[in-house]
Amino acid sequence: MTGRRASGEAGEQLALEHLERHGLRLLARNVHARGGEIDLVMLDGPTLVFVEVRSRASRGLVGALESVTATKQRRVFSAARVYLDRHPEHASRPCRFDVVGITRDGALTTLEWATNAFEAPA
Repeated sequence: MTGRRASGEAGEQLALEHLERHGLRLLARNVHARGGEIDLVMLDGPTLVFVEVRSRASRGLVGALESVTATKQRRVFSAARVYLDRHPEHASRPCRFDVVGITRDGALTTLEWATNAFEAPA
């Protein structure tokens, strides 16, 4: 496993633990669909939450939250549609798209959680 992949998986685990501490319940991890992937699919009460986790080694020019581009958002939307097609039991639930940004700067790790970070296209 590459250092980048290991860092991404560690970031996903950190995000998952944080979200679970705040009452969300995990339904699926690393949902792959043609053209996209969803890191975490969770329930927040009745709401289905599609979570994108972004890890960064340091703050840099673009922070972890800001690194979710319009192209990445489209890929997450596409994967979310596939997930809902595969799991019709969740199709009537309200949905939202969250981003968890994790920045590691030396020994300091910062986690930022943006709820409803972006909206599905009309």
